[in-house]
Amino acid sequence: MIYLTMIIFLQAGKEALFNEFEEFAIPLMSDYSGRVIYRIRPTKESLIACHGPAPYEIHFISFDSEMDFHNFLKDERRKAFMHLKEASIKTTFLVKGKEL
Repeated sequence: MIYLTMIIFLQAGKEALFNEFEEFAIPLMSDYSGRVIYRIRPTKESLIACHGPAPYEIHFISFDSEMDFHNFLKDERRKAFMHLKEASIKTTFLVKGKEL
């Protein structure tokens, strides 16, 4: 099992494009034993400390294996929607973790 945390920052005004990509990509994860454990859209009030712009969303996801995750990334159906992701995301931090 692998765990990934994605901290996502969007281009200004591109929320609809990003959400369109997510509506397609999130259900596709299940074809590769992937799941969203948490999908958080933080508000200004919910941030305790922030040294820079606030992220649009934070995703905590898991896949049964590293291979499942890589196969999800290579999926041709996902690639057909990548233009939405590329047009909407300014920066993403991806942190790989493991259960302790």
